[in-house]
Amino acid sequence: MTFDDINLLALKRIPFLFISDFKAQNIKIIKLTDLKNEDIQYSITDIKSVKQFKNTCIKIPIPFSNYKKKFDKVIEKIKSGDTYLLNLTQTTKLKTNYTLKEIFTQANAKYKLRYKDEFVCFSPECFIKIQNNTIHTYPMKGTIDSSIENAKEKILNDKKELAEHVMIVDLLRNDLSIVSKKVKVEKFRYIQEIEAGDKKLLQVSSHISGELNSLWRENLGSILKNLLPAGSISGTPKKSTLEIIQDLEEYDREYFSGIFGIFDGNSFDSGVMIRFIQNKDNELIYKSGGGITLDSNPEDEYNELLDKVYIP
Repeated sequence: MTFDDINLLALKRIPFLFISDFKAQNIKIIKLTDLKNEDIQYSITDIKSVKQFKNTCIKIPIPFSNYKKKFDKVIEKIKSGDTYLLNLTQTTKLKTNYTLKEIFTQANAKYKLRYKDEFVCFSPECFIKIQNNTIHTYPMKGTIDSSIENAKEKILNDKKELAEHVMIVDLLRNDLSIVSKKVKVEKFRYIQEIEAGDKKLLQVSSHISGELNSLWRENLGSILKNLLPAGSISGTPKKSTLEIIQDLEEYDREYFSGIFGIFDGNSFDSGVMIRFIQNKDNELIYKSGGGITLDSNPEDEYNELLDKVYIP
């Protein structure tokens, strides 16, 4: 299947599920009428799930010393002007008795997807939403533990976090300008509370919109192709930053930080596949990370990576 197939299906108003890996090289397109024959579950809803079991898992992350080496290389690349913001991610091994299906059912998240017994994601982050000829995106950049005293004020007043968020908003404004007109920031830096296992995180988001022409459905695949990979989990400038990610991370993100979405025959909604657990050779691997700028602190970034590792 290709992005051209998306154009054709959307033109014919045929509902489908779209899944793309991080590099937008491996995509899956499944008609919703065919999903009943597939071991695939998805949910795009604000309805909260009912807790079925206690959050419990054992995390086995990479040592801080290993992370620090990669972090330092990112800082070198920033100083040399090759990138200004890079989303550095790593893998953490998980030990839990829960299946991917149980994790999917339990998770309280806007965007949930379980793909067979290969991976599950429970993401709070929208990629793009298209309704009434308007395209919307809601980049998330900036995370803090809500239990920290004055957490909201601290993250909103943090100069490093502000600079990081401004760069991502600017990147996504530029991205939307490729596919739409009259791009504007509807709301800048607002707080959302995210359940993260036994704790709660505060996440900083913004809302950006643009106007599409009435023929956007027959170009939906082309729109997606132009916007991928998602800027919020890659960095800026996108092309050179993607090359650095490929060299530094030393693992394949595969479908982690890709996107999945639903075309319902009229509108399109999609999420960024963060909060992601992969079943690899019967071993669970959690993939997570955060944005690095010149002002980033390695200990803080490492702790943020670990804060994002949890069983929902």
